[in-house]
Amino acid sequence: MSAPSILFDAPGPRTVRRHRLYTLLGVVLLLLVIGFVLQRLYVAGTFAYDQWEVFITPRFIEVILVDGVLATLKMAAAAVALSVVVGLVLGVAKLADRAWIRVPATVVVEFFRAVPVLLLMILFFFTFGINSGQSGAFWSVVLALTLYNGSVLAEIFRAGINAVPQGQSEAAYALGMRKTQVTNLVLLPQAVKIMLPAIISQCVVALKDTSLGYAVASPGLTRVTSQIYQQFGNQVAAIAVTAALYILMCVALTLLATWVQKRYVGERNPIDGAVGGPGAA
Repeated sequence: MSAPSILFDAPGPRTVRRHRLYTLLGVVLLLLVIGFVLQRLYVAGTFAYDQWEVFITPRFIEVILVDGVLATLKMAAAAVALSVVVGLVLGVAKLADRAWIRVPATVVVEFFRAVPVLLLMILFFFTFGINSGQSGAFWSVVLALTLYNGSVLAEIFRAGINAVPQGQSEAAYALGMRKTQVTNLVLLPQAVKIMLPAIISQCVVALKDTSLGYAVASPGLTRVTSQIYQQFGNQVAAIAVTAALYILMCVALTLLATWVQKRYVGERNPIDGAVGGPGAA
């Protein structure tokens, strides 16, 4: 018999039956909605072969993979790499003792966290990218994603460093370390395990936000599929394929990041090991 919960009482037989009934009704309602949507799509001819033929044609598959998926991954990789650097710099700057470093970093972080990333893309595109062809649109998207996600990552880095037990930094200061040494050698290595799940989530956000580059005609998956449905009139099929490819890319990125976490960080909580240690009583 499981231990009773201290947060709520275990539901009785009538409550259990009521919850099961609610679950059944919810599932039936969901199936009815899905069936209605599929029926409407069928009547509109969405499932006709000519609507999907383009996505199994080798020539178009190559265009989707090379000009679409590969270009999207390039933008995401550049944005993620730069975002981590910018986020680390701003996050550490927000922890600085000197106000002339801490205050400007805080202003930058709060500003770019508040501005929608799509507006940043449009601003950078019309500022310097409009006369530079596809490369201008490409770097407009990368720069916007870097500043937005870098500002979010700055808060993640700051929170991760602050989450390390205070005794760690106090012990380091007692050994005569400077603040930069304490941050780089003591706090950051222990904070990595705390920050990594949030960093992975933000990388997925950066990958998905590359789809907004369509607004500034940047190369990528959404631009390629939009050209396809404008030519063949298969909007629903193009949206479905685009969504499926983005889901696959996001799942692959999550799996890769999880493997890196297990391979190079490990599953053991570094803070527990540092505080208690294997020989702790």
